Amino acid sequence: MKIDFETADLETLAKQVAALLAPILSGSRIVDQDEVFDVAALAAYLKVDPSWVYKSLDRLPHVKMGKYLRFKKSAVDKWMDRETVRPTENLKVVNRR
Repeated sequence: MKIDFETADLETLAKQVAALLAPILSGSRIVDQDEVFDVAALAAYLKVDPSWVYKSLDRLPHVKMGKYLRFKKSAVDKWMDRETVRPTENLKVVNRR
């Protein structure tokens, strides 16, 4: 939002600020609902084949509801963070001749 202070009067400015702050001041917050994936949706999210998802069930965080498998996006994201390979610092380069 851009406001031209030269032409805007104080009342207009106050109304714009009040409108922007209204959701915060009223205590109403947008609740982030955790997305839930089935196997196909998780495979699409991870950009892998669905067969990989089935093969990786021993590692992937999931919930089994009868015959249905479900995956919480937040749990999968945390799992990916834990599994991320980070570069190792101070590696010595070995020059073999």
